[in-house]
Amino acid sequence: MERGLYIAASGMVSEMARQDLISNDLANASTAGYKSDTAVQGSFGELLLRNTETGATVGPIGQGSRIERQVTDFSAGPIKETGEDLDFAVEGDGFFAVQTGQGVRYTRNGQFTVSPQGTLVTAQGDPVLGRGGRALQVGADGRVDPRALEVVQLTNPRKEGDNLATGTPAGAAGTGQVRAGALEASGADAARSMVDMIASLRSFEAGQRVITTIDETLQKAANNVGTIGG
Repeated sequence: MERGLYIAASGMVSEMARQDLISNDLANASTAGYKSDTAVQGSFGELLLRNTETGATVGPIGQGSRIERQVTDFSAGPIKETGEDLDFAVEGDGFFAVQTGQGVRYTRNGQFTVSPQGTLVTAQGDPVLGRGGRALQVGADGRVDPRALEVVQLTNPRKEGDNLATGTPAGAAGTGQVRAGALEASGADAARSMVDMIASLRSFEAGQRVITTIDETLQKAANNVGTIGG
């Protein structure tokens, strides 16, 4: 019984972690350049049960589930025209470089703006870097030459939050080209995320029902023992 409680509880914990990722995808379904995440679930392993008297094999029993890793889909999304002078999209592979308080980070979100100092910055106010790692000045006409933005190719990119990523620059310029007046659409599919959320909630509720059933069974067993003892 106790093992059943543990197996059900571990499955519920896994589904809670999965729901967090799905919720984040839903919240960023309209965020330019966002990359969706998938939780890869796995088993803790199985135990082989045997009859203690005869030694006959009864069969395997699982030990619960866990989240083994989080996988981010960094594939390029469709590009949509916006007509805004400071919107940029990378066609192909590569990232924009951004100078943050924690160092240089990378993003596919090219929805930039101009700072009070006249430089190109992200929505969070971080300077966007051009070729040579220099901040980019916005021209008097409110535009930036897309060729001035450097596209960085990353090895093993990893999401860090705020639509930023870390990784090791590959040492060569990205293969993508910068396109002005356009943005890359979010990699999150709201409809698919809703379906995944419903499936995850049903799995979570199934775990709840298992725990409730085991708890009721244990309570009846305890009551019977108390009755016999009395």
